[in-house]
Amino acid sequence: MTETSELPERESMEFDVVIVGGGPAGLSAAIRLKQVNPELSVVVLEKGAEVGAHILSGAVVDPIGIDRLLPGWRDEADHPFKTAVTADHFIVLGPAGSLRLPNIMMPPLMSNHGNYIVSLGNVCRWLATHAEALGVEIYPGFAATEVLYNDAGAVIGVATGDMGVEKNGEPGPNYTRGMELLGKYVLIGEGVRGSLAKQLIARFDLSKDREPQKFGIGIKELWQVKPENHRQGLVQHSFGWPLGMKTGGGSFLYHLEDNLVAVGFVVHLNYKNPYLYPFEEFQRFKTHPAIRTTFEGGKRLSYGARAITEGGYQSVPKLTFPGGALIGCSAGFVNVPRIKGSHNAVLSGMMAADRIAAAIADGRANDEVIEIENEWRASDIGKDLNKVRNVKPLWSKFGTAIGVALGGLDMWTNQLFGLSAFGTLKHGKTDAASLEPASKHAKINYPKPDGVLTFDRLSSVFLSNTNHEENEPVHLQVKDMALQKSSEHDIYAGPSTRYCPAGVYEWVEKDGEETYVINAQNCVHCKTCDIKDPNQNINWVPPQGGEGPVYPNM
Repeated sequence: MTETSELPERESMEFDVVIVGGGPAGLSAAIRLKQVNPELSVVVLEKGAEVGAHILSGAVVDPIGIDRLLPGWRDEADHPFKTAVTADHFIVLGPAGSLRLPNIMMPPLMSNHGNYIVSLGNVCRWLATHAEALGVEIYPGFAATEVLYNDAGAVIGVATGDMGVEKNGEPGPNYTRGMELLGKYVLIGEGVRGSLAKQLIARFDLSKDREPQKFGIGIKELWQVKPENHRQGLVQHSFGWPLGMKTGGGSFLYHLEDNLVAVGFVVHLNYKNPYLYPFEEFQRFKTHPAIRTTFEGGKRLSYGARAITEGGYQSVPKLTFPGGALIGCSAGFVNVPRIKGSHNAVLSGMMAADRIAAAIADGRANDEVIEIENEWRASDIGKDLNKVRNVKPLWSKFGTAIGVALGGLDMWTNQLFGLSAFGTLKHGKTDAASLEPASKHAKINYPKPDGVLTFDRLSSVFLSNTNHEENEPVHLQVKDMALQKSSEHDIYAGPSTRYCPAGVYEWVEKDGEETYVINAQNCVHCKTCDIKDPNQNINWVPPQGGEGPVYPNM
């Protein structure tokens, strides 16, 4: 790459608050800042081509956050909350049969009464219109790639990536220098495993005295089904087959409006067997007799994948640092058993906005707004996560059959008595360290796709509308290629060729040697490789702004 000193100087813009990420947390923070003080200048940077383009979630939304942010939203004609939940089903799947669990057994917080089935991308598009109406500046297609610091080491802004850089790292004919966006405070709402959040957590040691963050990979399809197979408002969750009892995960079927069904499959990324293939497990799941009838005669419309934070209460890093804070999934506010995080994302954006607006009103800038860190555990976010803090570690420790039962019991004791017999359990290993050598496991034979109900990865990625410029630097950085061959390939049998839901990674024979091929143009920005590589040898960084998937209704 050309030396920085030889590049043209970046232009800069100054704001009161710079927000990275146009998801529920970032947009809610922006709206709240303007509600508190309309004079504040607020900018939101979004790496997707448009707001909502990179948003993928189930999603069943608890409206607690939206109710507080926009109390009159139900009176709006164009709001995206069209389908209220009308029925909740919990199912255990076996290889051939299924068992529906009685709803009365489920802890009250698992109930979806009063919640809505939505496209979270459309929720974000709707929130963006509210933010812009209040005067928030939103810049889609701009990826924040660098944190800017002052001489005291405090965060003072971010820089967007240069555009038009060629594969060799040199500026091409359409080269454009990135911009600096400077603020009194910076909020990081990039979503799961954000590249700037990762840097800030390391620089300021925000994970000190916390449990390791845990993750899952969520893979989703949107189908239009036959009217007789559709039941608007039905929410169906399952666990069990096709995953073994030692591998955590589960599924969802959400029946939206217009004969649409969102189907998804989550695999916890602490799995041990490197031959496990999450995408293929998802395809197998759809063939179960209790599932496949929903999709008979239907048409698959969309596909996508995204990592999910699963560490919960004990894994949330310190939220604040000099000059800013982490919000939403950058902080890890997902409630795992509820498979919900957007309500906490909205609440965290609002909480951060309130405290930062107060700090600015007091004449402060670029210091640590420690109030955000000090207050979140006593807030509704903390209360929500505290009740379920042991569900994930119990599942990991005891497997699906015993772990889920113990987790349910623990949620009941928290609900009824406000305490847990287990205290607060630890997670132990990172997901990367959980993977075991291939020699300890047998290969798994997966059936070939039929092209009707089950599909291959490349035809699936096509439906994600993913696009990357081919002549740009690869944004999936392998730090040590020799290590990738000696360990990822030779010891672990190339798990990246399976855990990636987009077919980015391949080991191919070239001149008699196994060579690592990275098809970066396929990347759907799920971040699984950054999380699961056993040596932490793959670093995901943003490609040019505006690239990646363009999810229409995910």
